[in-house]
Amino acid sequence: MADTITVSNVTKEYGTAVKTKALRGVSFRVAGKEFLSIIGQSGSGKSTLLNLLGLLDRPTEGSVSLLGTDVGALSKKERAAFRNRHLGFVFQFHHLLPEFSVRENLLIPTWIGGSKGAAGVPAETRKRAEEILDFLGVGQVADKSAEQISGGQKQRVAIGRALMNSPDILLADEPTGNLDTENSALVYDLFRRIHREMGTTFVIVTHDRAIAQQTDRIIEVRDGLVSQDVQNEYLDGRGGSSK
Repeated sequence: MADTITVSNVTKEYGTAVKTKALRGVSFRVAGKEFLSIIGQSGSGKSTLLNLLGLLDRPTEGSVSLLGTDVGALSKKERAAFRNRHLGFVFQFHHLLPEFSVRENLLIPTWIGGSKGAAGVPAETRKRAEEILDFLGVGQVADKSAEQISGGQKQRVAIGRALMNSPDILLADEPTGNLDTENSALVYDLFRRIHREMGTTFVIVTHDRAIAQQTDRIIEVRDGLVSQDVQNEYLDGRGGSSK
């Protein structure tokens, strides 16, 4: 299967007079439909790496290719179009607009894309929003405002928003960091179901090894380098083999 993500000898520097290297020659490949995590402590470089994968920043050296496209060669406009078409994002904080309904929070990205408000959203787009909400178990709160639903429901709605454009790759940044144990387990189960039924490639960035050990592959970043790239059973001492 062709690689979905190829990171080749990537470095990232910040600063001018005094330069700080956040990444120092990172390389790895991700095949289509993988379900993996990137772990590391604060300052390890994992968030910088996520920004590069999400086309929110560019490497100082090296290259990042997504779906066979060298995204570093794209213009700002092309990068935005690629991101909107192929990538979905889930963050630790849901970033829902509280004054809008749950349904509208899923549809707002389509308004930005050119539809003239709620009335201009095509019927098939509305149908997809309803199907996603039902799939995530929050269809019953579709007409409630975002501020009226629970924290766990808000994160599920945020996942739904990320799925609206049927992304090839879903990037999740500490997606359970703001949830209790029960809702964290629910979000993880939803990720697994999305992966299984939709074939989405998942990259989950976390500092929590307990979350990472539930994924199929773990890439550990330490001091700007990939220190381990292993199957999930390796890190907790159960054996396994490095990639």
